[in-house]
This record gives sequence, structure tokens and C-alpha cells, in this order.
Amino acid sequence: MKKLFIKKPLHVLLEELHGENRLRRILGPVALTSLGVGAIIGTGIFVLTGIAAHDKAGAAVILSFAVSGIACIFAALCYAEFASMVPVAGSAYTYAYATLGEMMAWIIGWDLILEYAVASATVAHGWSQYFQDFLGTWHVKLPLALTRAPFDFNPDTGMLWITGSVIDFPAIMIALIITAILVKGIRESAGFNAVVVGIKLVIVLFVIVVGAMYINTANWTPFAPYGYTGVSFFGKTVFGETGLGGMPVGVLAGAAMIFFAYIGFDSVSTHAEEAKNPQRDVPIGIITSLILCTILYIAVSAVLTGMVPYNKINIDAPVSDAFGQVGLHWAQVLVSLGAVAGITSVLLVMMLSQPRVFLAMARDGLLPESFFGAVHDKFRTPWKSTILTGIFVSTLAGLLPLRILAELVNIGTLFAFVIVCSAVLIMRRTHPDAERPFKSPWFPFVPIAGVVTCLMLMFSLPEENWLRLFIWLAIGMMIYIFYGRKHSKIRKYVDAQK
Repeated sequence: MKKLFIKKPLHVLLEELHGENRLRRILGPVALTSLGVGAIIGTGIFVLTGIAAHDKAGAAVILSFAVSGIACIFAALCYAEFASMVPVAGSAYTYAYATLGEMMAWIIGWDLILEYAVASATVAHGWSQYFQDFLGTWHVKLPLALTRAPFDFNPDTGMLWITGSVIDFPAIMIALIITAILVKGIRESAGFNAVVVGIKLVIVLFVIVVGAMYINTANWTPFAPYGYTGVSFFGKTVFGETGLGGMPVGVLAGAAMIFFAYIGFDSVSTHAEEAKNPQRDVPIGIITSLILCTILYIAVSAVLTGMVPYNKINIDAPVSDAFGQVGLHWAQVLVSLGAVAGITSVLLVMMLSQPRVFLAMARDGLLPESFFGAVHDKFRTPWKSTILTGIFVSTLAGLLPLRILAELVNIGTLFAFVIVCSAVLIMRRTHPDAERPFKSPWFPFVPIAGVVTCLMLMFSLPEENWLRLFIWLAIGMMIYIFYGRKHSKIRKYVDAQK
């Protein structure tokens, strides 16, 4: 039992920064911030705003974005501290290994796999809907069988229904294209992302400026039709109202739903090993991208709910459809095109991050290193795990609906944030003298507040999400018991020191 909680010494983590099987250090603060913005701005603005407003919070989704942003700021400061201390691939998995032990590291690593894979599938679904919306402006329609997942979830009845489609073909197509780009290399991926980020920032500003001219303040009444709370415990409402499907609704329930929109900042920490000056640049990338995107999210959600009544928002392509509803069809075309570009960059960063988690776990022996730890001789990318990620993401995106995907990724992300905030508290106690180029301010308030707010949002998710999380973690524990613990390199290292 003691070996299950064996910790990876900090000096071992730092030694791993040297060696031939390293990733290229070519990312500066601008590139890292661009990756963060690329991951954050996209699905949150262009897709999830519609679901959260329509199903959970109404116009008060503005407050939902603010609540999620505050929770993320606490977690972001903790991520920044760890990333500056240990600039290696792996993100929260690596931090947990150094503080909470091997089994918790495995759990969080397995959880991150779920987070990035399902997030990527969610984003691919959003891309598909905007791509089809863009084609629709030119009177081009795909066959019904190829337009969406074969089933969907109705929040009013709490039941699944058959859509009449067979598979979401555009979602599969974009996932496979992004996979090919990622195998080619980080320099090309980062350059492509920077161009796309520039395009979507222009579109987002366009939405804010032009959309503000068509705001009807009557659409903000009632401002919070579902109330200001929405806290539940394993799906059972504790504070606030319950929707028709038996699920919690309100501002906090909306915050739990759109929390997905913020997860991009933590992907910056997964690229610490590819940063030129990680101790300085990674904290800058994390914090700058989060603050910028929070401001833009609040502004866009205010414009969207002001243009269209919350109950008439299109949940699949809410922003472009809002411009269509007010008669600006030319703007609808522009926004759809910008959304396609913007969501593409989100998908790129999400799918860029997951193979780095695989890589970190394989280096520790918890996954087969010959496959998951393989770095391409020419491109210096984890190419095998990138291809596997692409196949997995395209399968999920083609077969599962948006509502199920979005809520599933949220609980995994929140769980990861709870672990990172807890790990900062532990590391400050166990390694008080360790070099910290960036220190989270207002300690211990920040990590404690991060744990509390993230747990609150976790409990605001429906109980089905907890069930799915437990099933996923149970599968992971079986892999760890029968493979990971037997091949753990740190166990062999510690035994050799005795």
C-alpha cells in the first residue's frame, strides 16, 4: 500500500529536463499566450454560450461566465506556480506525482486523457455545426445521415431521442485533418494556431461591436429566469430550482456547464517542456490568456442574450444564428466563417495537449513507452499517441451529441483543478525551500478557494456525470493495477537507492 503513494522526487523531475528524448524548446511568451487563447476562445463563445443560456441560466449566463472565470483564476495561479517549478510535459499529472504519489498521479493523468479527448470531440462537434451553417448560407446541405450524432439528449424530458442521422461526418473529417497537422510538428502547429487566433479575435471583436448595436434590453428581462443558484449534490438540487428533466438550473448550474470554455489555459502548462524560458513564459501565457478571454466571454454573452431572447437561442450555432435572427445575413456568413477558423484552433490545442500527457505517463513506465513515449526522429513529436488520439477523438465526435460531451468533460476538468490546487498546498509544506520563479499570491487563500469553488461547480453537475467519471476512473485503475504499478520506473529507482 505504501508503494501506491510513492512520490516522484523533485530532483528526479528536474533531471528529466536533460536528455536526448526531449521536445524542442521553441515557444516564447507570445506563442504560449496564443496557444492559451487558441484553446480558450472558440467553443465557449461560439457553442456553449447557447446551451448555458437556453437550458441553464438565461441572460444571467453573463454571471455564469464570471463565476467560472473566478474559479479558473484560482486554479490558473496554482498551475503557473507548478509550471515554473517543474517545466516538463504532463501538467497536473506531473504535479500530482511529486506531491500526492503515484496512484493519485495515475488517476489525474487518466482523468486528463478523458478531459482532452472529450473536449476535442466537443469542439469537433461545434466545428461541424458552424461548418454546416456556413455551407447553408450558400444553400448547400449535407445528407441528413452525415450531419450529426445518431442520438441526442432532451433536457426537458431527461430522455434520449433518435436524430435520424448516422454519423457526424464533418466532425470526423476535421479531427483527422488536425491529427495530420500535429504529427508534422510543434513549430508548424504553433504557427498555424497564431494565424487562426488572429482571425478569430477579429471576429469576436466584430461580434461585440456590431452585435451591441442590435441589443434589445427587453431580452434581458427576466435576467435570471432560472434563479441565481443551482447548486446540487450528486445531481440532487440543494439550492435553487430544478429543470423539467430533473437537473439543476440557475447561474451556478450554468457556470458548471460553461466551465469547459475556460479549460484552454491549463493546456499551456502541458507545453512547458517546449517553452524557451518556461519559468517566466509559462506563467505569463497562462494568466494573460485567461484574463483576456474572461473579458471577451462576458462581453459576447451580454451581446448574444441582448440580441436574441434566451429561449430562442440556437444551441448548435448560437452566435451566427443570432445575427441571422436580426436580419444581418451577411454578418451571419462572416461569423460562421470566423467560428469555423476559431474552433479549429481550439481543436488543434486540445489535440496537441493529450499526447503530451501520454508521453509523460509513458516516460514513467505507467504506459508502454515504445508506443506512447515514441518521439518521431524528424518531427520530434509524440506521433504514435497523436494518431491514436485522432482516431479516438474522431470516433467520439462522430457518435456522441454535444450535451453529453460538454458535461462529461467539465467534471474531469474540475477534478484536475482540485488536484492541482491541493498539490500547491502540499508542496509549499513539503518543499518550502524549492525554487519558485513564480509564486501564487495570497497563500493559502488562493489554493483553498480554488478547491472550494471547483468542488462547488462539480457538485452542480448532474449525477450522470459522476457515474461516467467513476466508470472511467475504474477502467483506469484496472490498467494501473495490471500494468502501470508493475512497470513503474520510480519504484525501480527507489528500490535501487536502498
